[in-house]
Amino acid sequence: MKTFVRCGQLFTGQDDETIKNAALVYDADGRLTYAGPEKGAPKRRDHDRLIDHSRHFVMPGLIDVHTHLAYGNAKTEEDIDLYSPLEFRALRGMFFAQKCVAAGYTALCSPGDAGQISLSIRNAINAGLFDGPRVMAAGPYLTTHQGLTDWYPTWIGAPETSIGKLVHSIDEAIQEIRKQVKNGVDCIKIAMDGIQRRPDGELIAAFTQEETDAMVRETHRQGKKAVAHAVGREATLYSARAGMDLIFHGFFSDDECIAAMKKSGSMLCPTLTQPKNVIEFTQPFEPAGQKGRIEATVARYKTGCANLKKAKKAGIPFLTGTDTGFAVTPYGEWHARELELFVDDLGFSKAAALRAATQTNARFMTQGEAIGVLEEGRFADFVAWDGSPLADLGILLDKSRLRGVYIAGREIVIADRPYDPRKVTDFSLSNWTDLYTQARVAELRGQRRRLEAAE
Repeated sequence: MKTFVRCGQLFTGQDDETIKNAALVYDADGRLTYAGPEKGAPKRRDHDRLIDHSRHFVMPGLIDVHTHLAYGNAKTEEDIDLYSPLEFRALRGMFFAQKCVAAGYTALCSPGDAGQISLSIRNAINAGLFDGPRVMAAGPYLTTHQGLTDWYPTWIGAPETSIGKLVHSIDEAIQEIRKQVKNGVDCIKIAMDGIQRRPDGELIAAFTQEETDAMVRETHRQGKKAVAHAVGREATLYSARAGMDLIFHGFFSDDECIAAMKKSGSMLCPTLTQPKNVIEFTQPFEPAGQKGRIEATVARYKTGCANLKKAKKAGIPFLTGTDTGFAVTPYGEWHARELELFVDDLGFSKAAALRAATQTNARFMTQGEAIGVLEEGRFADFVAWDGSPLADLGILLDKSRLRGVYIAGREIVIADRPYDPRKVTDFSLSNWTDLYTQARVAELRGQRRRLEAAE
């Protein structure tokens, strides 16, 4: 038995234009045997199944290459690392993975999570125990004392439940890579950004070029892909020179960085959604809204966009990802905003943004040759929308316009289940966000409750 899908408009992911009055045909194994004009499709037999999306826009399932399934919509780093056990985080991550697929995302990369959380979610979905997106999984970030994810004082160290794995030498890094490969990761995440700055303000990379080369070389020798968190120029340059498969952020890329990416074939995922949401959503009373942090984020974002446009012009492949998993980027909510920002802030066309989120993203993903494009031989991973994203990308943010999500030809229907974040994520023991000195209380006079003296 074959399945025939009538499509009002079909965006295959290969071309900028859609095919009107089109059809998809796939076998029982979920592999496409035809994608094109309906008049050219093979003849449908009586026992074949028909799915009617003749009034809808059909396109490849969307892909987000920067979704942290273990974070749980965290408000603090302690929320991510400390206040819930790995087992609970895995169950929570499965719930949130389903939120992503219910928003039209049929595949995602979870690049850097504690323990084996993402691997377990991936394996449970692949085993058919739960419905969910295709998951490309990583283990904890490799980091140093100068690197991102080594958040805690040295007298505490790096907890085993943290998203960061502290390594002290090349030998330790190689052993950690081999351990993660044995556990079954699809990619290795390296925290290339440091936390120290030079006098001129430039971030110092967390690892040297020699260390970076060794880690990427071993990752590739093991048949896995290497990804890096690299906002700073030096971290981006070392990553590109080493042949990192995917560089997240790259906001301070200069001509030397871009040339190195071009030579090595490194791809970029700028992850614009997270800083843009921080800028637009953060409230003044929140810690992230104080001490000039918003102004600093605005400056970094503007600088980043200017540099990223140069990388785009040079032909560096751009992937879409959102850093979903924080309180400002909750699961299933803002994934498609990255496409809008590609258009508004980087100068992509709407069609190019759609292809970045499908065809280009698939080039990085596990099984990438079988997803991301609707053509013969690939999986029938597709979504149907009421309205054309080529006219309005905002449609992709409106789940009420989603008319069907299919993975390997099977429709995935996830019930919308609300949840209480206080029982899911908000476990850190923070009681106040202010310091109530006499001077501060005087500033707040008239805004505070008063309790009369007891009799």
